Amino acid sequence: MDERPEDLTHLREDARAVARLPGSERLRHIRADRWIGYPRAVTALDRLETLLAWPARQRMPNLLLVGPTNNGKSMIVEKFRRRHPPVSDTDREHIPVLAVQMPSDPSVARFFVALQAALGARVRPRRRVSELEQTTLSLLRRTGVRMLVIDELHNVLAGRDGVRREFLNLLRYLGNELRIPIVGVGTREAYLAIRTDDQLENRFAPMTLPLWEGGGDSRSLVASFAASFPLRRRSHLATDDMTSYLLARSEGTIGELALLLTEAAVAAVEGGEEAINRRTLTMAAYVGPSERRRQFEREIP
Repeated sequence: MDERPEDLTHLREDARAVARLPGSERLRHIRADRWIGYPRAVTALDRLETLLAWPARQRMPNLLLVGPTNNGKSMIVEKFRRRHPPVSDTDREHIPVLAVQMPSDPSVARFFVALQAALGARVRPRRRVSELEQTTLSLLRRTGVRMLVIDELHNVLAGRDGVRREFLNLLRYLGNELRIPIVGVGTREAYLAIRTDDQLENRFAPMTLPLWEGGGDSRSLVASFAASFPLRRRSHLATDDMTSYLLARSEGTIGELALLLTEAAVAAVEGGEEAINRRTLTMAAYVGPSERRRQFEREIP
């Protein structure tokens, strides 16, 4: 096959140069994370920008980004965080957007420790909660944190009722004390947790990232993925039939769709097909979520 193809107009500009590279280089590019700016993701980023620019006041607006697992929530947060990276001065570091993951076994103490670790602080073990609180608040102020993002917020439901209430009270306290917006990220269970506190429910505006279904947005999403892979032939994916097939096989989440298309693109390079089509989708080393669960249940009775 021609190693320097001329017609690469089906690709995004950044993918065209990669398409002329050897297969090993193209495979590395194919397997890398990629950002697809679909409409709801762009809207979410705009909402985050609005919150970040919000003037400090007693009751700050918050956002709850809710959706199924593997449906692009964390990718949106990471994209936003990279837009507003930490900036180092001579005497301190400024962290405009602090992202932290809710511990899987939540407690107020563990959350303070997670915050301090995200701030790059050395954590002294076995400190009292009151000491952890004051140290963490001081660090948050000193580093100029303007937005706190809590990923995997649904983990709060893993705690006992008393611990859950204590943590929800902490969220309200942090918002009042620091006067910064808080963004919660999680599955539907995160929304259920927030709903148990009337004051928090009023402060957290939900934004959903639902499962993908057929339609123009889905066809556009699939076409954007196809244009980002450095394949030397055009992939005809943006049809109703093909989009429905891809969404059914990936079960409607953008993370699974990306994985399926990535494996099909790998098969297209390795097999010389140079396009994603029914053949390379069949060859793709991909198993959907339901089938993975069934395989596990068969092998681990």
